[in-house]
Amino acid sequence: MKKKRANGFLIAGLCLTGILALIILAGAFWTPYDPAAMAAGEKLCPPGAAHLFGTDQFGRDIFSRVLKGAGTTLAVALATVAIGGFFGTLVGALTGYFGGVTDAVLMRLNDTVTAFPAILLALVIISLTGPGNLYNLVLALGIVFIPSFARVTRTAFASLATRNYVTAAKLAGAKAPRILLLHLLPNVRPVLLPALTIGFNNAVLAEAGMSYLGIGVTPPDASLGYMLSEAQSYFAAAPWYVLSTGAVLVLLVFGVGLIGEGLGETD
Repeated sequence: MKKKRANGFLIAGLCLTGILALIILAGAFWTPYDPAAMAAGEKLCPPGAAHLFGTDQFGRDIFSRVLKGAGTTLAVALATVAIGGFFGTLVGALTGYFGGVTDAVLMRLNDTVTAFPAILLALVIISLTGPGNLYNLVLALGIVFIPSFARVTRTAFASLATRNYVTAAKLAGAKAPRILLLHLLPNVRPVLLPALTIGFNNAVLAEAGMSYLGIGVTPPDASLGYMLSEAQSYFAAAPWYVLSTGAVLVLLVFGVGLIGEGLGETD
């Protein structure tokens, strides 16, 4: 029964996320209108045949901007998880496998990073590297996400490091890199995959939150967070603006969350 429910979550999440990803990917190559094109005579038009999600305060097509903004958010989230997941897993592998001084030094550094609130630390990094730059945003969020992956994977690597097959590999002359990559990493998958889905959703929300505050992705680039910031002033006059933008953000997080739930219960 549990496995059937997990498969249901996984299939539903894959379908929802897959559909959204295909639409967002298509938006990278084609949009109905130029996302930055303004039309003074079409300000705050409601959804219709000409404009599927309506228009904003500058007459720009919201559907086109949502496609571009979702693409930006998706790219930032994937890059953030790639950085945080790679270096976090590396730290977790080294500390969990070797222990001792390696564990003490690296985890103290990890604790130092986690001592600061994540968003505050990201703000500090962005202020030092320069706001409004997409690469600086990815770098800041990637660094912030390293400790969470390190803690999750450290526990998994430490519990596996004493298994019989690891001892046998050592006796056979296998070096640490080979043991970590071929023997331990595949067995960390049940822990790592759900962590990646949670990290992705956190990265999506972090990017949207920082762009909402005006320190993430800024004009002329489109971003779901910045669009929500603009839309709140027009909620009474044009509720479709905030609802359509927010719905895409919620569906993306919800779909990936279902995948993580399915993976967690399956394993």
